[in-house]
Amino acid sequence: MNRSDPKKFRIKSFGCQMNVYDGERMSEMLVDQGMSSAGDGEDADLVVLNTCHIREKAAEKVYSDIGRLRDKDGNSPMIAVAGCVAQAEGKEISRRAPSVDIVVGPQAYHRLPGLIDRAKTGKKALDTDMPAASKFDVLPTRKKQARPTAFLTVQEGCDKFCTYCVVPYTRGAEISRPWSDLVNEAKALVDGGVKEITLLGQNVNAWTSEDDKGQMQGLDGLIRALDHIDGLERIRYTTSHPNDMTEALIAAHGEISALMPYLHLPVQSGSDRILKAMNRSHTTESYLGILSRMRKVRPDIAISGDFIVGFPGETDADFEETLAIVREANYAQAYSFKYSPRPGTPAATMEDQIAPDVMDERLQRLQSLLNEQQHDFNRTALGRQTDILLERNGKLDGQLVGKTPWLQSVHIIAPELAIGDMVDVTIESAGPNSLQGKVTRREAA
Repeated sequence: MNRSDPKKFRIKSFGCQMNVYDGERMSEMLVDQGMSSAGDGEDADLVVLNTCHIREKAAEKVYSDIGRLRDKDGNSPMIAVAGCVAQAEGKEISRRAPSVDIVVGPQAYHRLPGLIDRAKTGKKALDTDMPAASKFDVLPTRKKQARPTAFLTVQEGCDKFCTYCVVPYTRGAEISRPWSDLVNEAKALVDGGVKEITLLGQNVNAWTSEDDKGQMQGLDGLIRALDHIDGLERIRYTTSHPNDMTEALIAAHGEISALMPYLHLPVQSGSDRILKAMNRSHTTESYLGILSRMRKVRPDIAISGDFIVGFPGETDADFEETLAIVREANYAQAYSFKYSPRPGTPAATMEDQIAPDVMDERLQRLQSLLNEQQHDFNRTALGRQTDILLERNGKLDGQLVGKTPWLQSVHIIAPELAIGDMVDVTIESAGPNSLQGKVTRREAA
């Protein structure tokens, strides 16, 4: 491996979908610099670990990966740690892992080529600034995509300051990318073969910008504009905050056929007392009201959520209220985690930290209920005819996997089809995590 002048790179992204987007943009940038992505089984001269800092185990995994990059003689490729762990821990990474050559935060990765040049000289390169100039202004134009789906970051950062969350400190304040930049990037993605775009943001529904006529628009307006792009068949967005869920965005779900019937709306707890301690700025009543209004305009919508169990001070009664809101919301799928104290957040120093065994027991009960709801939701698809967008190959010969409008994975046996095809299927079986279908019609070429 050539550390002094790396030619081949590999990027490994952890955590959220925005990290996946950032990883893709770094890859495009490195290709523009004359490098190439290392293939499977091929050594890389540069490895970029694009990190997540939401939970403690995610951060520790990065250090394990750094250790594994050294061979038996102690050699390693040039190593860059990017993302939120880089932003949060900075110089600590270099102290704890001397083999790391580059540390770059999520708002500075557009400077990666210059940091690589510095590392070539044998000097450590650290950049965790949050520059005022947008990194998106200097990133290369989007390239042809290998997949029919793509992420598009429209908003970054967070001003909500939930007491458990590091995002305001690692991603900075809320910023919205300009209207024209997003419309142009979406068009470039579609021109490159993308049929489905997922709009991303830490608080994606907080996005605002003036349109090309000088009118202020919210996320619903952007979605309506993207709906006019020929060839873009599906639009999704994530992650939303209940406080930014406008009536106009709710209405868009009933009016725009390309906007998929799926909403990821984290609530985190069913206890108003815990929500206040989390600084979530919504209540269980206001949250359920959003779901009710959403289901009124789009009765078939699939609702997804996030939950944290064992937040400091959470009592058995608080947890029972979480189970109660799960039963009332009736989720199609949801993500649930044990509370993980992150250094520098207010919750990390709160009294009444919950014992690990209590968190374990609560998480098992919550996940059992959520898994039951997800399986029930999948069973409602039995016999349904729906369209799926084929996204990847399955494990069996001739098997392909696609997504329904409700974001369910469907496995089909259809060797004559290809990734990127949109096909009609009839759902024949439903498991807890995926569906099986039979092709009834292929999209006309």
